[in-house]
Amino acid sequence: MRVHAIIVAAGSGSRTGRKLPKQFEMLAGKPVYRWSLDTFLSDSRVDRIGLVLPSDHIETIAASAPEDDRLMLVEGGSDRTASVRNAVEALGPAADDIILVHDAARPGLQTQTITALLDGMKAYDAAAPALPVIDALKRRADETLQTVDRSDLYRVQTPQAFKAGILASALADKSGSFVDDLEAVEALGARAALVDGNERLSKITFANDFERMEALMAGQQAEFRFGTGFDVHAFEPGPGVTLCGTFIEHSARLKGHSDADAGWHALTDAILGAVSLGDIGDHFPPSDDRWKDADSGMFLSHAIMLAREAGWQLTHCDITLICETPKIKPHREAMRKRTAKLTELELDAVSIKATTTEGLGFTGRREGIAAQAAATLRKII
Repeated sequence: MRVHAIIVAAGSGSRTGRKLPKQFEMLAGKPVYRWSLDTFLSDSRVDRIGLVLPSDHIETIAASAPEDDRLMLVEGGSDRTASVRNAVEALGPAADDIILVHDAARPGLQTQTITALLDGMKAYDAAAPALPVIDALKRRADETLQTVDRSDLYRVQTPQAFKAGILASALADKSGSFVDDLEAVEALGARAALVDGNERLSKITFANDFERMEALMAGQQAEFRFGTGFDVHAFEPGPGVTLCGTFIEHSARLKGHSDADAGWHALTDAILGAVSLGDIGDHFPPSDDRWKDADSGMFLSHAIMLAREAGWQLTHCDITLICETPKIKPHREAMRKRTAKLTELELDAVSIKATTTEGLGFTGRREGIAAQAAATLRKII
C-alpha cells in the first residue's frame, strides 16, 4: 500500500482581492501552497505528490519546484472535482492505496494530522479532520429565524483521505461536481472517520484571512536569522568560469579546489553563518580530494539541509558578484533560475547583481572575482 497526496492549487482565488490567486500569494515568508507541499515532502510516508496547478502557472512553478522525484505537476480542470480527477489519473494509484486530497489554501497542515488520517484509514474507507460546530446555527425563513440543531454538525477540513479505488469510482462520472471529495464518496456508502481538526487548517478565502492565518501559524512575531558570506578566487588559464551554477565562456577560469563558484560559495557561507555552523571550509576542506572539481551546488544544498535540521528555512538570498570581467548581466537571469531551483526558493526571492571596483584592487586589475552574499532564514514552525 502506497500513500499519495494531492494538493489542489488550480483555483482562481479571486475573493481575496489580491493580484495573484491566493495559493501563490506570500504567507509568512513563502507562497501559500508551499506550506502544504513542504509538509508532505518532509513526510517519508508519502510516496507521490500531485500538485495541481492552473495551466498558465505550471512553467513558472516548475522553475523553482523542489527537486524531488515524488513530486508531479498536474494541470487543473474546469472545477475542483475535475482537478482532483486529473491528479488521480496522473498518479495512477492501486485500488488499495491511500490518497490524501488537500486544499492549497489551507497552509496550516501538520504532520500529526497526516498521522491521524492514516490511523483512521486502518478501519475506514475515508477519513477527514473536523471540528464541531460551536456557534448557534440559524436558518432564515422570510423575516424570521429558525434554530438548527448543531449537535451532530461538523466543520470538515482537508486533507481528506480515501482508499484510491473508492475515490476513483466516485469521480468516474465526469458530470458530477462536489463541494469536497467526501461528498463524492458518500453516494457509494463509504464509511468515513472524523479525526481531530485544527484551526490552523482553516481556509484562506478573504483578504483578512492572510493576517489571521499568519498569526495562527507564526504568532505575532516571526523569528528570523541573517547571515553574510564572502569569497574570492583568482583567474588561471581555462575555458570559462562557473558562477551561481552557470558556465560562462571566458579567457580564463577561476582557480580553486572545487569548481570555484564564488557566488554559491559566498551564499553557502552566509547560510552556515546564519545558523552558527562554521564556514564552507569546515564542511568541505580543500585538503580533501573528495571535493576536487566538485559542483558547488553540492555545498549549497548541504548548507540548506544543515539549516533545516537546525530548524531554519532559507527564505531569501542576495548575491553580489564583484568583477571587471566577464560581463554578468547577460547571464544574470540564468543564474537566478539555477539558484532558485537549487535552493527551492521562488524566483522573486533570489537576487543576483554585479558591480565593479572602478579599476581598483585585484578585481580592478582583472586578476580574479569576488562575491558577497546575504541570506535570510526563518524559524521553521
